[in-house]
Amino acid sequence: MVESGRWHEGRLWFAHWGSGEVLAVDLEGRREVVGPGRAGMGWSIAWLPDGRLLVSGEELTRVEPDGSAVRHSSQGGNELVVHPAGHVYVNGADFDFLGGGAPEPGWIRLVSPDGTARDVAGDIDFPNGMVITPDGSTLVIAESFAGRLSAFDIDPDGSLSGRRTWAEGLGPDGICIDSAGGIWCQTAEGLNEGEPAGAVVRVLDGGEITHRVETELPCFACALGGPEGRHLFLLCNEFEGIEQLEAVLTRRSARIYVTEIPA
Repeated sequence: MVESGRWHEGRLWFAHWGSGEVLAVDLEGRREVVGPGRAGMGWSIAWLPDGRLLVSGEELTRVEPDGSAVRHSSQGGNELVVHPAGHVYVNGADFDFLGGGAPEPGWIRLVSPDGTARDVAGDIDFPNGMVITPDGSTLVIAESFAGRLSAFDIDPDGSLSGRRTWAEGLGPDGICIDSAGGIWCQTAEGLNEGEPAGAVVRVLDGGEITHRVETELPCFACALGGPEGRHLFLLCNEFEGIEQLEAVLTRRSARIYVTEIPA
């Protein structure tokens, strides 16, 4: 399963769930294992300002220049994003989603350079992808169970304030943001007969949808990149319910599609 796509150093990097690897692929489809991942699912990648790779999961690890993985923080989680000022945000929820546990409100935590973490947001309805606006002023998080994108102001010390709704009526998972401030995220389609398996839309602050791309498989994450930043990568996986995840992993049927966008 493919997740957490990021354009970095001229290639698309992503979390390869089920293999325990971080992969990178170029526009010709040549792929390479570029770092250690996690066993299982529910982890993602980002980079510190100095270029070292971070991998979330049960704890937050950092990949050193020699390729060794060390603990960056005991605070693990699901998705993560790094602010240009060095603020590391990680999110998660304290219930066993894969094991069918009863849902509990999720959180966003700020990890300091010494590895300690503190809560900066709570009551998140299953936190997923996060992005920071191009000007560095706002963090937007996908609340998957609520079908909502929520936005926070980023304070100088990394705290979050001014919570508000960016857009509703979606099916957001892994998201990305373009240079004009449009967020690309998933819709709630694919659940009913006659709907496309998946669809990704570009949505502005306030909920206006400007673009739409349909996919042959459910889209779990999207990323922007390419030589001019106009390639939209769509990381897609089969999904037949939590109980069928092992079968999906065995089939190795994940796909990454790419299209070009106007902005």
